[in-house]
Amino acid sequence: MSDRVDEKGGTEGRGIGRYILAIVPLAVFAIIALTAGKMLYDQDFNGKNISEIPSALIGTKAPMLNLPALEGSHLPALTTAAISGKLTLVNVFASWCIPCREEHPILKALSEDPRLNIVAINYKDRNDNALRFLGELGNPYKAIGTDPNGKAAIDWGVYGIPESYLVGPDGTILYKKVGPFDPTSLEKGLYPAMEKAPAGK
Repeated sequence: MSDRVDEKGGTEGRGIGRYILAIVPLAVFAIIALTAGKMLYDQDFNGKNISEIPSALIGTKAPMLNLPALEGSHLPALTTAAISGKLTLVNVFASWCIPCREEHPILKALSEDPRLNIVAINYKDRNDNALRFLGELGNPYKAIGTDPNGKAAIDWGVYGIPESYLVGPDGTILYKKVGPFDPTSLEKGLYPAMEKAPAGK
């Protein structure tokens, strides 16, 4: 009788051991995957915040703009002429974008700065929804161009909206912000870039 108990106990022990050996690698993998995912979400591989990722377009001429106006907004279409000769912030937004809504009061405040011409690319949005968004939150833009299929956003290298590009009077992209502006990004990013920019008309 005691022999049978020993045999059963030994079998159970070996079964538990195999179970632990199978589970441990899976648990380790899950921990590594979660850690890596969080790091990728929060930071790029250099340890910088994703909003600080530089654009390959910085220092180059801005892509051509020839986008139709937002119908019903009574604002002009967004063309290269609308930003030529002016220090311009090109903001990419959509009514369905929650961070765009959070950022909008900052854009409204920036629109009071006489140095800055603010225009927008309305990205993959419905016309009526975009109008409602501006009606509720106010309009900081001097021109809005619609980009229903996202082609202009691709040309500009848009990573995710909201996204903003500071373009010098000569058409050179001087600064890029991925994600919504906040007081820190204004003080450490946009304002210094504006100070260094050449004067416009």
